[in-house]
Amino acid sequence: MIDALINAFRAPDIRRRILFVLGILVVYRLLAQVPLPGVDHTQLKAFFDNNTAFGIIDLFAGGGLSQLSVVGLAMNPYINASIIMQLMTGVIPSLQNLSREGEYGRQRLNQYTRYLTVPMALLQSFGILSALGHQNPPVIIGGFGLGIAMSWVQMITMTAGAVLLMWLGELITEKGIGNGISFIIFAGIVSRAPTGIAGLLSQPSPRDILLFVLLAVAAVFVIIYIQEGQRRIPIQYASRVRGRRMYQGGQTFLPLRVNLAGVIPIIFAISILQFPAQLAIYFSFSDVQIIRDVANGIAGFLSNTTIQYAVLYFFLTVGFTYFYTAFTFKPDETAEQLRKNGGFIPGIRPGRPTQDYLARVVSRITIAGALFLGVVAVAPVLAGVIDPSLKGLAIGGTGVLIVVSVVVETMKQIEAQLMMRSYEGFIR
Repeated sequence: MIDALINAFRAPDIRRRILFVLGILVVYRLLAQVPLPGVDHTQLKAFFDNNTAFGIIDLFAGGGLSQLSVVGLAMNPYINASIIMQLMTGVIPSLQNLSREGEYGRQRLNQYTRYLTVPMALLQSFGILSALGHQNPPVIIGGFGLGIAMSWVQMITMTAGAVLLMWLGELITEKGIGNGISFIIFAGIVSRAPTGIAGLLSQPSPRDILLFVLLAVAAVFVIIYIQEGQRRIPIQYASRVRGRRMYQGGQTFLPLRVNLAGVIPIIFAISILQFPAQLAIYFSFSDVQIIRDVANGIAGFLSNTTIQYAVLYFFLTVGFTYFYTAFTFKPDETAEQLRKNGGFIPGIRPGRPTQDYLARVVSRITIAGALFLGVVAVAPVLAGVIDPSLKGLAIGGTGVLIVVSVVVETMKQIEAQLMMRSYEGFIR
């Protein structure tokens, strides 16, 4: 890994991409320090000290929500909008047809996701600010309400911050290395690492420290094991003639990773779990008794210190692993590309049989990847459920999981870029 980083900085184009990503992350962290106007930060700190539900949301925001900064919503609105658009693509025929139109269709779907991000950001900012404004004493100075001009300023500012982060994340994906959403979340988690380590070392019980270290090491090992695991499908190419040149056949392989979805299923699962919890916190201040009781019940049910939260987290992680794998890997397109290039899988006929074979193989290997990912994600949560003194592991374990996955995925992309440069140099 160290050799790959050294070689990456020696290559001007890859070095430029890495420095571009670092520059965007610095801008993000500077924005996270800009607070919203009209906030009592003393009461804000007391609220987050006693509220674990907002702790996971603040994890994605890199501490921006606990400071109520202009980018306090982080990538949550964009992630929720992406989930909704991908679910709609699977059930709406016009969106399905658009997704099959190549680059043009992908750009149009991305544009629809951006449009949907704006109302999602307004809705989430309204829920969070309303919940903070109804605290006693209120975190929002002067209270919160749609008839208050300052409340609209705060909502629009947080929405603008979410849209700005969405744009920065897309810039990373387009001009940098890796997935922009994952990198923004990664930067937020890493920025909180010194505070988390200091809090861990301040624990009076060495058992808690030892348990956290063991879980972190186990998580790192399992994540790397999953990310590196792959099934190699043998591909045979027949001899073919193009123009006046004849190309000899050969044998290679198609690598299918055990976890094709990476860290995205975990991010999606947490976003889905936290979105209704945010709305429930808002409705918990309703004047109607039944609405208030239902909202409090939902908020308690989705608390990250309960066994039902761990069960839902596990099944959502497994489900989104399959969902995102189906979204990123298309057996029909892969089979068609093999057929066009004269390739075939030994013992499997080209065309539909190859498509069915690839779909069957991906479905089987994804079982292992999804179960491993679900177990690693839920293990820290279960530790906090069994022993309430370890409830911080639910947040810390998720952070370790995301950080390691992003680092592994980024290093694989850097190595792929270096390999492409080696081939280009060989061709020249």
